[in-house]
Amino acid sequence: MALDAESDLAPYVRWLAQRAETIVVDGSALEIFAAHAAEWRTTPDIDLRHVTPDADLATVMGKVGAVLTGLRLASHEHVIIADDDVRYDDESLARVARALESADVARPQNYFDPLPWHARWDTARMLLNRLTGGDWPGTLGVRRGVLRATGGYDGRAMFENLELVRTVIAAGGREMILLDAFVLRRPSSTRHFWSQRVRQAYDELARPVRLGLELAVLPAAVALGATGRWAALAIAAVVLVLAAEAGRRRGGGARVFPASASLFAPAWVAERAICSWLALGARIILGGVPYRGTVLRHAATPMRVLVRRHAAARGLRRRSA
Repeated sequence: MALDAESDLAPYVRWLAQRAETIVVDGSALEIFAAHAAEWRTTPDIDLRHVTPDADLATVMGKVGAVLTGLRLASHEHVIIADDDVRYDDESLARVARALESADVARPQNYFDPLPWHARWDTARMLLNRLTGGDWPGTLGVRRGVLRATGGYDGRAMFENLELVRTVIAAGGREMILLDAFVLRRPSSTRHFWSQRVRQAYDELARPVRLGLELAVLPAAVALGATGRWAALAIAAVVLVLAAEAGRRRGGGARVFPASASLFAPAWVAERAICSWLALGARIILGGVPYRGTVLRHAATPMRVLVRRHAAARGLRRRSA
């Protein structure tokens, strides 16, 4: 559970259920599930269902099974998927809903509140990603029928949001990146933040070009330092700060992202440079990355594989169009 997420989860769920059909797929232990059920007890003025994940949809990445359970139960075509630390408001709900009128999957952008130091550090990642195809948030909007036509998406994938989006696109769907739609997210605890560093770097095995660039940073920085070219390193750090600032301002992001987060960009790049090598080492030595008592190998399915796999769904969509 994210920092401060539990304290405001119950009122948020009830607020949400007054505005839209709300399905909470809760994989918590029995005593926590019962406590949630007591907190979220339904009344006639809200549309809320609180369920456990379907047993036949159990996946290595539990979130995928929860998402597919919710899609089974949803009665509307336009569905918003969100982690338990995500907090929509009326504006962001409407923005994603509008996007699904013309797109099959919509990707808004998260921002953190409150902002402990590690949330500013992680915000630097968001800002840099906003220059290179948008950040990957803890929430997506998706057309239920398109995803169901594929039979779901691979529950072994570590980078589950990328897997979902690739699956929709492979089935002939259209993605919309909403750089100007901002959805609040509660930051994790500092301990959880540190536990995610190598795992998030491992996700990039699904994007080899990006991984190659991240792997190149550490040897390049070591070479510059070994030859005393400190000015070049300083210039690179300034360039990263300026790039993050450009990402902060893109799509009106300056209204939700603090300027101080741009200053963390060099630190985040240095972290990713080290963790990329640790992730690669984990793949070679362990066969994958440790995750909740197991070792996960699969980052995400290559697009070419998904295109072949979902040719039938793509053809059906074309005929329907």
